[in-house]
Amino acid sequence: MSKEDEITSWFARQSRLDPKRFPIGIGDDMAEIQLAEGVSVLITTDTLMDGVHFDLSSCTLEQAGYKAMAASLSDCAAMATVPLCAVAAVSLPTDFGIEHLKQLHAGRVRAGEPFDCEVVGGDITKWRHPEGKLVLCYTMLSRPSGHHPPVRRSGAQVGDLICVTGTLGGSILGKHLEFVPRVREALEMTRLARIHSMMDITDGLSTDLNRICTQSGVGALLEAEAVPISEAARRMPDPLEAALNDGEDFELLFTLREDQWEKLKGFSMVPLTVIGRITDSRRMQIRMPDGRVEPLVPRGYDHL
Repeated sequence: MSKEDEITSWFARQSRLDPKRFPIGIGDDMAEIQLAEGVSVLITTDTLMDGVHFDLSSCTLEQAGYKAMAASLSDCAAMATVPLCAVAAVSLPTDFGIEHLKQLHAGRVRAGEPFDCEVVGGDITKWRHPEGKLVLCYTMLSRPSGHHPPVRRSGAQVGDLICVTGTLGGSILGKHLEFVPRVREALEMTRLARIHSMMDITDGLSTDLNRICTQSGVGALLEAEAVPISEAARRMPDPLEAALNDGEDFELLFTLREDQWEKLKGFSMVPLTVIGRITDSRRMQIRMPDGRVEPLVPRGYDHL
């Protein structure tokens, strides 16, 4: 278990949330708050730091602003919910001025406009020492789709197919700054089929699949030859390793019954790939091209 998952689990154990008021609490991509009978809102927050999640020595402020907004929109996609709005909090380096903020804003607009998602407020602070770097924090609100409950990480069932959207690995070569959140794809998939569990791949397939398995109390068997490896990952020394562990793909990882997969066969918005099956072993395994079955160890990114 990663240090991040260890502390998240500890926080969840301390939680005393009333499930009637908070149907979804700590541990999913978004929390759900019940506002009235049949009316709820979901919320998530993401903090991105210069030197960790982006590097202003090699990317633009517009790209940094785009990624910060898009990462929170990806949480909406992860649970197949409809984005509503966001608030932003930024901590600025000492040399930042109004023009820098306008460039950040342009990136935020580019990310939010396709989903009619506005920033409705926030907070601006500035470091008082020259070592302070840019920090961007977006808090996103969304609502249930109305045609499918918010999809949680904890719903995977033995026998489910394990599927992903798009291709995986090598995001550091550019995709992590320019990905399009799979909001529309998630909403359409859940119109067509009943999905048991889902999340977005941010810390690597191996780590994020382990989160689904742990929260669902199941195991998984991946087929190495089925993992869709990106062109960027194929330029890496070990393409499969990159696809399993690189992270920041911002693709969707989901599980569903085989009869529901049949309903997605004609899906054309993005390629969908079956990469394995949920098992009752409570272990993560991967079948290699030569037929060997090996442990699949979570080796993705650990925030702590």
